[in-house]
Order: sequence, then C-alpha cells, then structure tokens
Amino acid sequence: MSYTVLAVKWRPRRFDELVGQRHVVQALVNSLAAERLHHAYLFAGTRGIGKTTVARILAKALNCETGIVSEPCGQCAACVAIDEGRFVDLIEVDAASRTRVDDTRELLDNVQYMPTRGRFKVYLIDEVHMLSNHSFNALLKTLEEPPPHVKFLFATTDPQKLPVTVLSRCLQFNLKKLSLAQIHAQLQKICAAESVTAEEEGLKAIAKAADGSMRDALSLLDQAIAFGGGAIRGDEVGRMLGTIDRGHVLRLIEALARRDGAALIAEVAQLDEQAPNFGTALDDLMSALQQITVMQLVPGAAVSEEAEAYAPFAERLSPEDVQLYYQIALQGRRDLPVCTDERMAFEMTLLRMLAFRPEPIEEEGEKGRRVAATAPARAQKVRAAGAANGTLDEWQALLEAADVHGGARQLADNCVLKALSEHRLELLLDSSKTDFDTQQLRERLQSAISAHLGRNIRLVVSTGEPLHATPAVARAADESERLRAAREAIEKDPNIKAVQAAFDAVLEPDSIQPAQKGQR
Repeated sequence: MSYTVLAVKWRPRRFDELVGQRHVVQALVNSLAAERLHHAYLFAGTRGIGKTTVARILAKALNCETGIVSEPCGQCAACVAIDEGRFVDLIEVDAASRTRVDDTRELLDNVQYMPTRGRFKVYLIDEVHMLSNHSFNALLKTLEEPPPHVKFLFATTDPQKLPVTVLSRCLQFNLKKLSLAQIHAQLQKICAAESVTAEEEGLKAIAKAADGSMRDALSLLDQAIAFGGGAIRGDEVGRMLGTIDRGHVLRLIEALARRDGAALIAEVAQLDEQAPNFGTALDDLMSALQQITVMQLVPGAAVSEEAEAYAPFAERLSPEDVQLYYQIALQGRRDLPVCTDERMAFEMTLLRMLAFRPEPIEEEGEKGRRVAATAPARAQKVRAAGAANGTLDEWQALLEAADVHGGARQLADNCVLKALSEHRLELLLDSSKTDFDTQQLRERLQSAISAHLGRNIRLVVSTGEPLHATPAVARAADESERLRAAREAIEKDPNIKAVQAAFDAVLEPDSIQPAQKGQR
C-alpha cells in the first residue's frame, strides 16, 4: 500500500479544519453565507501557509451540490471530485510553467462556455505573479468583463509583482505566517492521531524550524519520523536539523560575559565535533541575545521557558554590550554564506565581539556615577593616547581633525567635552538643543571619532547646562563680534561718508556682512 505524505494527508478540506487564518476564513464564510460573491480572489502570503488550500475549499463551497454554502459538505460528488483533483470545472494552473501569452490565451478561450458539471467554472492560478506582462494583458480583458459563471482564484507569494490594474479587480486576502504555538499544537494532534511517540522538545524544534509554514512543518515531521525510526526524539531532531544544544549557547554567552577568548575557542571546537550548522548556531545566539534584551529593557514582559536560563546574563551584561553582540552576530550571519570555512567565520564572529567590546569603566557613588578621566593616572593615559583635555579649542580641533560634518557636526557643535578616555567619550549637550540628539547622529559622530583615533570609542551623551561655551555658541559670538567690527569699520570709512554726503544716501546696517574667514 502506498504511503501518503503527512502534508497531503492532513491538508484541510473544510474551513473549520484550517489552522490559523481566522481573518480570511471569517470574511469568506460571511460572504458565502450572504452570497455576496466576487469574480476574482487573490490569496497572498509566504509558502506553505494555506493559500491554495483556502482556494480549493472556496471552490468546493461555490460548487457544492447542496448549494452555495459557507462550509462545503465534503460528501457530494462535486466536493469529492475537487478533493481528488478530478473536477472538470476546476482548472488549476501553475503560472510558473505557463508564462507565455499563448498559454494564457489558450486557457481563456474556454471562459465563454458554461461549466460542464458545476455551478461555476473556477480558474485557480498558482504563483500568478510569474505570468508575463502580455499574459496579464490577456487576462485583464476577461477580469474587466467576467462572465457570471466564472470565478478566478489567484495565489501568490509576491503580490507586489502583479500589475495594479489586476490587483484593483481582485478581492485580496493576506494570509499570515502561523505562530510557533499553532504549529506545535497541530503537530501534537497529528502525532496523536498517527500513534507516533513524540517528545515535546523535538516537536518544538520542528515547529521553530518551520518558520511559520505548516507545510514545511509536516514535511519535517515526516523526515523526523523516518530519522527516528517511527518516533520523535529531541536529540535526534536536533541532529537532523543541524541545531545546537542550548547548553552551547549558554556557554558561549558565559565566555563573552567573562571576556574569556580561550573558553570561546574551546566551545567552538566542541561544537564543531557535532558537525553543526553554524548559521543556525548564530541564529540561536541572536535569539538568546534578543531575549536578554527584552528582560533588560522591558521588565516583567512575558518570556519563553528557555529564556529563564538567560536571566542571569541580563544582570551581568550591559544593554550596550548585548546590542553590540547582536549586531556583530547579524553581520556574521550575512557573511557566512560567502566563507569557505564556516567554522573559521563563526569563530571570527565571536572573537570580534570580544575585540570591539568597550573597556569597563569603574563606578562610584550610590547612583553609579561614572568616574571622569581626571585622576592623575588616567589623565596621563589619556594624554598618551592623544586625547583632548576638555577645552573648547581642543574639542573643536578634534572635530576638525576627525572631519565630522553634517548632522553629526551639529550635534557635536552643541556639546562640550566632559571626558575622553581610551575607549569612552563623554559629552554634555546643551539642554536647549536636544533636537539634535538622535541615535543616528550619535552613531555617526561615534564612528567618525573612532576612525580618527584608530580605536573603538563608546559615545555617552548627557544633557544639561554647559559650564563653558559650546562650539556653536563660540561661533555665534565670534560672528557677532566680527559683524559689529564690520559695521563699525563701514560707518567710519571716509569713502562711505563721502558717498552718503554726495548722494544723500542712507547706510542699511542689516546689509553689512563680515567676510568669511580666509577671504579678503
């Protein structure tokens, strides 16, 4: 007896059997019940979430022998024929293999004829965005004036590629990815019905790997049953998917928290013995970092059971470090496909996290006030690093040397330099200029200073009343003084006075502007 794969065997045949997509089901059921039918429906969404399944159920509801119903009976000849793929009035087309305009014209030649058996002649076109422009033009004429006995059901993973003239003539439904919980619950139901022994850890791993696609989840379930000899076991599923044990992730984060490069290298070596998928390993690490961030920045937010294991790191790691690690891991994930040695790339990504992590700075006081770089030993270190000492002239000189410009320069010009250590730059922003304080401008200023000094600098900006002039205030004062001097010089100039006397002219003070520095 031939085996039917789970993705086919467990394909929903009624609206109430669909997992998720309640927003789509409710709209279709209500319109069918009221017989408010559109001539063209478009179902959009990622792979394996039920687009063609919904279309087939809709085709059954339209042609069910009991009438146009909100839920097909599934028992009549029309419903059975549609389920078995032999209903003559349901024409299913894969647009990816029929992109030529001749194919579309051939398909539409029979639109004018009445259905042979059913109530409606239904055209179900999958991946409709693959049709050529000429094919869409041929289809558009029929969509503009559709015969009353014809219904079009379109499915696509990329609705943006459809011409707006076609989109405007369709009733569009956007199907959503299924949640982890929805997929997990369905896998439990199927395993129970199929008498398959399944460990929860294995089912959760499959649900996570499916990435919102029920079809992918059922295909992976089939594979896991075969891999485990008829049973689903967590460790075997992990090996099948190339995922890594959570313990490895915990030990990697522990090594990062301790700044222990040797421990990182040793853990990567142990991980390599399991022949893992290093891309998946970085995904798992990023997932852990994301959960740590949630615990740090949104106290009391609901987290998963596995996130509880990461709770200690929410206290030990600073939010800035976690964000840095995440960005480096994300970049490493993007670079991984182009590397010939994935282990080396994975290892370098982890070591980069250590290399770019800012040096810790001591704290004092009940509120954890940061120590400024004023102690003799630290001041000597700062001078050895070529840093400014906080004066206006040195701050301006640093900005000029670092070629800070644009919005980042506006932010810097409204700040005074509080302290600059080897890996930390502290600025005080004029409290009346907080409009310049954006994350983007901070990052640009930090990058420019870091590039100039040749080392990673962490920028810290606070707001308040500066004790001395900012570059912006100093520049305004300088311009005001130069303007005053220019007006005084013009008013006392004997040539100007002679012109005024000869022509009874009036000097407009507002028209006087000082020459720019460097001009003559």
